[in-house]
Amino acid sequence: MVSETTAASTSTRPGVEQIWSWLGEVSDPEIPVVSVVDLGIVRDVTWSGEDPGLCIVTVTPTYSACPATSVIRQHIRDKLKAHGVRAQLRIRLSPAWTTDWISREGKEKLRSFGITPPMGAVAQPETTGLPILNTVDRPTITCPRCGSCRVTVISQFGSTLCKALCRCNECLEPFDYFKCH
Repeated sequence: MVSETTAASTSTRPGVEQIWSWLGEVSDPEIPVVSVVDLGIVRDVTWSGEDPGLCIVTVTPTYSACPATSVIRQHIRDKLKAHGVRAQLRIRLSPAWTTDWISREGKEKLRSFGITPPMGAVAQPETTGLPILNTVDRPTITCPRCGSCRVTVISQFGSTLCKALCRCNECLEPFDYFKCH
């Protein structure tokens, strides 16, 4: 039997689709033009079966030592609290995040911001579970400003560990490339 308190809690709480929409407004602290939803790090949103007023948000960080993870978690809590939602965040490390999870819109936002989005695909082999770069038919890194394929990788590490620093040999502009992983 459902108690009156439980019935009231479930009828007044926002739908999961609304929660996803609000999370789509939470920017990544290192790349503010993309949201945590664009990056694909929000893996699940559900209402607790034990506490109907508690929203559970599952997040997979871009990598386990990502320094932005605690900031992202706090921004998610703050966003949902601003809408009157109590949230519990869970970290899920397996399967590991992959750049394949970045949405098409997220990749376009990266490019518009001057960061070349990840090129190629990351495979998740069932035998090891470790991501590997699929190099078959992998496109060449292109300049996000002029589109040239004549690019030099200056450093394997750019402004963050997940990006490489590149320079276009046509327009001579430096840019970050979001590495596949």
